[in-house]
Amino acid sequence: MTEIEKSEVEKLLKDNLHLKKYVEEIEKSMGSPIYYSKVPRDVKEQEFPNIIYTTRGSVFIHVFKSKDMERPEYHTVTPELDKKTKEKRDIILEMLYERAHLKTDIKTQDDLRKTIKKVIDKITVVDEKSKGKIGKVSRGRIRVTSIEKMNIQYDIIKDIVGGGPLEAFMRDPYIEDIHIITGENVHLIHKVFDMVKTNIHIDKSWANRFSQEFAEKIGSPVSEGQPIADGTLPDGSRVNIIHSKDVSLKGPSMTVRKFSETPISVTQLINWGTIDSGIAAYLWLSLQYGRSIFVCGETAAGKTTTANAIFPFIPPDKKIYSVENTPEVKLPHAVWQQLLTRTTGPKEGHIDEGTLLLAGLRSRPDYIIPGETRGAESRVVFQAMQTGHPIVTTFHAGSVTKVIQRFTGHPINIPKTFMDNLDIVVIQMAVERKGKKIRRVLSVDEIEGYNKEVDGVMSRKAFEWNAMDDTHMFKANRNSYILEQRIAPMAGLEEPMLIYTEYDQRKHILERMVEEKIFDYYEFVQFIWTFYREGVNGLPITI
Repeated sequence: MTEIEKSEVEKLLKDNLHLKKYVEEIEKSMGSPIYYSKVPRDVKEQEFPNIIYTTRGSVFIHVFKSKDMERPEYHTVTPELDKKTKEKRDIILEMLYERAHLKTDIKTQDDLRKTIKKVIDKITVVDEKSKGKIGKVSRGRIRVTSIEKMNIQYDIIKDIVGGGPLEAFMRDPYIEDIHIITGENVHLIHKVFDMVKTNIHIDKSWANRFSQEFAEKIGSPVSEGQPIADGTLPDGSRVNIIHSKDVSLKGPSMTVRKFSETPISVTQLINWGTIDSGIAAYLWLSLQYGRSIFVCGETAAGKTTTANAIFPFIPPDKKIYSVENTPEVKLPHAVWQQLLTRTTGPKEGHIDEGTLLLAGLRSRPDYIIPGETRGAESRVVFQAMQTGHPIVTTFHAGSVTKVIQRFTGHPINIPKTFMDNLDIVVIQMAVERKGKKIRRVLSVDEIEGYNKEVDGVMSRKAFEWNAMDDTHMFKANRNSYILEQRIAPMAGLEEPMLIYTEYDQRKHILERMVEEKIFDYYEFVQFIWTFYREGVNGLPITI
């Protein structure tokens, strides 16, 4: 049950006066909202949604739509500081900075958060009668009410460690992208409501300072002379900043691609229709038996989400070596060697993806996962596949033809005869269907290899999406090159057609998991790995 019970709502309002004050205002014009702990996807179908949902801490989100609005709006409900509380905050912040040099054991952002909380505990004393009064008690501590303390703590942490005015978005698990343009309200890509306008406005008077401060948080300072910065926040979110007005005409602009802490499961993708159980079963067999897969599509097609979702199909006892520019790959495996490129500091200390991939070939991994394949490092990727290392990566391309053209053309220049080292190309896109934006795997293609007679690389369509009825068709059923020629021999099957029995069994297991609503990523991992260790009889549901 994702809707919050009435008694729990009453407690939320009692414990969060900023929420209570906000709700009392909005109820005058739009009535009482419905409260959720998790946002159901079907709420998007409501003509005039009016919901409030919880995030981490004391941040709440109000999404609503009225008759005169084209699309829903997104309002953050966060603790506010009145004049006296701001004065207390300023004194506490000054005392905090005075003690900063005494802390030498801070290594991570979490360490910094915990330290700030500990210091605030030491320099404040809770006195519920002190509202509106500024005064010190013994040892110079500041009197605050419990609510003042909570609000001051939120305000200080969001500015020092968090996202400043973007902090509410960073705490919201339903946000995919944050789009900031000077002088305009921030817009978001929401996982349920798609593009929404927010109540957070980036004012021209402080946009420059804000973009510079945010650039420092990602370790990539911006200036008029160096107007563009790319980097990663501590939680893994990607940030792109365009600072100079000469380049970004309205003023500083910024895009944040949120990092999801817990990956989406394959069963959830099946439930959403991104793939079907047949494609998932096919990829399960392919990863179990060491085939190389490229998940391709345009920007924001959901490539990384799908790649992360299928990684649990790699057997649990395999060693995996990943190489990325920004940490987006998520794996549940115990033996996972995770490496990042280095592009900051002295140039002689920079380490690119190609260098790390070459190093990976010497560390004897079972699978190699380049987070994203782009340019020159692609040659190393194919070198790895030639030496028998399965590769799973993402790549920007809209069709299997484009994949082949880009790899065999300039500047990558992979010989056409090498293309048969790649087994499977998955094409995924964000598409419009009946007025809704959805993500779908449009096709799964098998690479058969180079044909000398036509001087081209031959491929075979394994699966194809039918836009008319939103279904996936197994076009290579009983005619799959990868299943029959590549996987069946490795599975020890003398008769290649027996591989379809294995395929059908895995397809049925996935369908039963969806029926039982096993959508949690880590529960999904345990199911798949139990199957590897104990077979179908070890599964905790009837198959």
